[in-house]
Amino acid sequence: MKTTTFGIGGMHCASCVVRNERNLKKVAGVKSATVNFATKTATVEYDEHQCHEEQLHEAVKKGGYTVMKDHHEHAAASKQEVTSAKKKAIIALVLAAPPVILSMFSIKMPWELFGYNLSVWESALLSTIVILIVGFEFHKGMIMQLRHFSANMDTLISLGTLAALGYSYWALASGVEEVYFETGAVIAALILLGRYFEARSRGQASEAIQKLLELGAKTARVIRKGKEVEIPIEEVALGDILLVKPGEKIPVDGKVTKGAASVDESMLTGESMPVGKKPGDDMFGATINVSGAVYMKATKIGHDTVLAQIVKMVEEAQTKKAPIQRLADKISGIFVPVVIVIALTTAGIWYYITGDIAKSIIPGVAVMVIACPCALGLATPTAIMVGTGIGAKNGILIKSGESLEKSKKIDVVVFDKTGTLTEGKPRVTDVVAIGGNEKEVIQYAAAVERLSEHPLAQAIVRAAKERQISLKEAKKFESIAGKGVSGRIGKDLIVVGNVRFIGTPLSASHNKELARLEGEAKTVIAVARNKKLLGLVAIADTLKEDAREAIQRLKEQKVQTVMITGDNQKTAEAIGKQVGIDSIFAQVLPQDKAHKVKELQEKGLKVAFVGDGINDSPALVQSDLGIAIGTGTDIAIEAGSIVLVKGHPLKVVEALNLSRITFRTIKQNLFWAFFYNVAAIPLAALGLLSPMIAAGVMAFSSVSVVGNSLRIKRKKLM
Repeated sequence: MKTTTFGIGGMHCASCVVRNERNLKKVAGVKSATVNFATKTATVEYDEHQCHEEQLHEAVKKGGYTVMKDHHEHAAASKQEVTSAKKKAIIALVLAAPPVILSMFSIKMPWELFGYNLSVWESALLSTIVILIVGFEFHKGMIMQLRHFSANMDTLISLGTLAALGYSYWALASGVEEVYFETGAVIAALILLGRYFEARSRGQASEAIQKLLELGAKTARVIRKGKEVEIPIEEVALGDILLVKPGEKIPVDGKVTKGAASVDESMLTGESMPVGKKPGDDMFGATINVSGAVYMKATKIGHDTVLAQIVKMVEEAQTKKAPIQRLADKISGIFVPVVIVIALTTAGIWYYITGDIAKSIIPGVAVMVIACPCALGLATPTAIMVGTGIGAKNGILIKSGESLEKSKKIDVVVFDKTGTLTEGKPRVTDVVAIGGNEKEVIQYAAAVERLSEHPLAQAIVRAAKERQISLKEAKKFESIAGKGVSGRIGKDLIVVGNVRFIGTPLSASHNKELARLEGEAKTVIAVARNKKLLGLVAIADTLKEDAREAIQRLKEQKVQTVMITGDNQKTAEAIGKQVGIDSIFAQVLPQDKAHKVKELQEKGLKVAFVGDGINDSPALVQSDLGIAIGTGTDIAIEAGSIVLVKGHPLKVVEALNLSRITFRTIKQNLFWAFFYNVAAIPLAALGLLSPMIAAGVMAFSSVSVVGNSLRIKRKKLM
């Protein structure tokens, strides 16, 4: 199976979406087809042995629409759509204004032609230009749909405006005084104005991807044959050594080989504090070097960079539909034909009651004009576009509208401990000096442990570096598995390991200190010099700085919190107490995490699981909402419904809040779209809404839905 995404031009309402999906699904070999009205794109999964992409394009073209094959063509078409819509709207409004003024104030000119005042002929001419020439797109769309025995919004507008224009010319020919030239002209002008506002608003809603694309560097400074050469970013090759100076963007993903710098990674994580970089550290394209010149080796280029993966994920999220949208699509698919029947019935009933064609045709036109399914088509995708865009800007990658819908009902959040609530690597937390000072304890311990590969040993060495303690050379190094290490520094024998391995008894006060540290789930290492105890070093996988706040925020939202870990019960409880977690699952093997999630679900709870996306994949998939922690290099984690670019627990709270805000906006949009049509059609049928007011209200409804979606940008996530 292969998946392709391409742009579709010429769609004007939600019924166009349904029609394109139906046409694409008719092509042999197509498994699924999703068309997004807001982004004007189609995403199709198909068997490339049964059909090819050109056949998909042909299916769209046969339906009367155009195809944009690549992003640049699609972006150019979207920009052109706004420009063209603006131009048409201005011309239509300028030409429609005189007929409205002449009719409203009953202005008469001093001349007559064929028995009618010249003002009537002026209205007829200008209105005809607006309806038939400036508004030709409506009639073209109707004809294209008619060829396939279908109808869309263009059909409604075309029939409505042509009915008003046709009746007015018939009235002139029949000597009837009442004409409605200005009605058709204003309908066309207002709808063209609405399309301009809609196109412009839709552009604002979809600007997230464009802004992400603009973040990337355009050139890179490469070292070739010992010289600096500035080349286009597209020419950077894997393995190239790049120089990045202060104030410049990191060109591609890579590793620092020389130098040190502070890098602003806010475009990736949403956090403004610069991150220190040294040799061996990862660098990500489009982040900004704030200070310090560094040399880096290119490890990922083009579509493999973190930025490219983020753009891809956001694009996919914006093309996928939320389940709630399916109802709107079903209604839109039958909406237009039903409205035409209602309009004809309305006109028939009015003619039966009044016997007056004018009094029967105007309510019918009002029904056709006001009942536009545009707002239904825009309600869900525009909110998803804005929500996913804001998420990407804040380091929260939402994979689909379905993820948003699931997020609204979460009862319990299950956190994997290591790497999610904790840093995932041991750190020295306490140093208890006994026979020396703290510096000596770390200095002697690190000098010997430097020769060991054990994670606890590396934690002690890191502590020495952080304290800028110089280390002496240790010789005659020995390691005894599960106990400790020893070595000689000069004439001194240094032993580092567990208290029993050291063989030196502790005093009552030191035993009390040892018990306290172990009670806090810390591993305690003893350090001795020539069989004399120098001190104790406590090491633990420390909590992330915002873990406590994240748990507290979830509790405030009445969401239960659970920690799941392979640690023993005592250690797990100590960490759980520090963070304030509600429940703990201890001594759980990686493969059993999914079973624990299922146990919670069987109690009727909606479960979100937060994990690193590698060992936790089964649990992420089993949960109602999988939130995967990204580390920059594994950003495109398949198992998670939501991916957090950096693993801060507080981002989980932000992700759930953003999802709730976005889904609430979707429901508001759909409510107003449905309410508008349910309330407006009967009013129009009863003759309580003139066609001109109906056109204005219809145009406003689409713009208001997009405007409501844009309000998400002003919401605070915390």
